[in-house]
Amino acid sequence: MVLLQLDPFLNELTSMFERSTEKGSVWVTLKRSSLKSKVQRNKMTTAGQPIEYRCLIRATNGKKTISTSVGAKDHLRFQASYSTILKAHMTALKKRERKDKKKAAEAEKGLKKKPRKV
Repeated sequence: MVLLQLDPFLNELTSMFERSTEKGSVWVTLKRSSLKSKVQRNKMTTAGQPIEYRCLIRATNGKKTISTSVGAKDHLRFQASYSTILKAHMTALKKRERKDKKKAAEAEKGLKKKPRKV
């Protein structure tokens, strides 16, 4: 797994989504990370140094895994680009069937009022 810069990561994520249009899935995970080992973090806290946390983002299609790290300064630009990519490639989702509340209530009343034949 290679840690990519933001723009190459977004380009590769777009191509992953395009390859999985007909069949397959893409999993994206986000995790808070300092990109330092536990020992280094403990040394920094005892020395009183602030720890800069970043967002580690991983994407995989089952065969290939890519990742990037986003800092606090770049998160707005990344979030805007990421949301644009998601909106463009979530076309295969099915619309949820919404039932009208009045029709559902009438249907339930109609079922309850009918006498049963024995």
